[in-house]
Amino acid sequence: MPRIIDVIESPNQGPTDLVVRVPEYGSGDFRLGSQVIVRESQTAVFYRDGKSLDSFGPGRHTITTANLPILSGLLRLVTGGNNVFTAEVYFANMREFTDLKWGTPQPISLRDSELGFARVRGFGQYTIQIAEPKRFVDQIVGTQGLYQTTQIEDYLRNTIISKLTDVLGENMTSIFDLPRLVDELGAAVKARATDAFMAMGIALKQLMVVSVTPTEETAKAIDERASMGAIGNMDAYMKFKAARAVGDAAQSQGGGGASEGVGLGAGIGLGAGMAGMITQAMQGQPQQQAQSAPQGAAAGAPPVMTLEEAAAYLKVTPADVQAAIEAGELKAKKIGTQYRIAKEAIDAFLAS
Repeated sequence: MPRIIDVIESPNQGPTDLVVRVPEYGSGDFRLGSQVIVRESQTAVFYRDGKSLDSFGPGRHTITTANLPILSGLLRLVTGGNNVFTAEVYFANMREFTDLKWGTPQPISLRDSELGFARVRGFGQYTIQIAEPKRFVDQIVGTQGLYQTTQIEDYLRNTIISKLTDVLGENMTSIFDLPRLVDELGAAVKARATDAFMAMGIALKQLMVVSVTPTEETAKAIDERASMGAIGNMDAYMKFKAARAVGDAAQSQGGGGASEGVGLGAGIGLGAGMAGMITQAMQGQPQQQAQSAPQGAAAGAPPVMTLEEAAAYLKVTPADVQAAIEAGELKAKKIGTQYRIAKEAIDAFLAS
């Protein structure tokens, strides 16, 4: 004996259930004269052999060949004097589903004009409503073989992510531009997903992109990029890093083998740099000494000189030295008729 179902209804369909199947598994055995109870915001769609047959709107309905003209041609089984047919009934929820979430389960890989390569994740919300119940059942149940609400929502989310990937791949130049393009990105994804949803009998009311964020690896690349921008002169920065590495190697104690090789290499580089600096310093010292030493200075100049000795030291005439003394420019001591000039006084005169 078949299991006869006399009342066909889904009284416990929750506000988040897109569809409820009666019976939950297998096919139901319905008889002519059975009652179909459809509540507000529901549509009951009869389904058999891979296609939707007839549908009922809200209210109480009695199954007859008059109100099920398509099913009447399928009534072949007669049991106990009653016409019985097998089918499934899908109660589609006609409410508007708000605050549904979508997100990328795996990062989306994209080319980036600044970083070269970037991986991002996207998150957002969307709102839908079943617009055509028969088409909805045909496309979701018949084509996709989805019976549970969770399965259907996963399929819808995958559709959104597919369109998001298309939009990002075609329009994104750099991840740094995404924060100012979130609204435009949401509108573009909604425009592309609307037709795909309508093909399933679902109206996509609203779609919003909440955020598009880089993965941890991409975030590190962004931090390094920002650090390079803050450094400015990369050549100077690399020299600084190399010098610090040399210092760290010089301070390290103990160790052998590879570590000694590192220290030796660092020492060679440091020695070459030091040699260059010493050479420059030594080349500069004679020039400084030549500028600071008195012209014509003798190695054995006495600490106290006569006019003639001072003239020879300064490479001028004795009369010039005497004129400088009498003008008060050069300090000297007159003893009798002779002048005596200290070498320090002559050096001070030259330095003034």
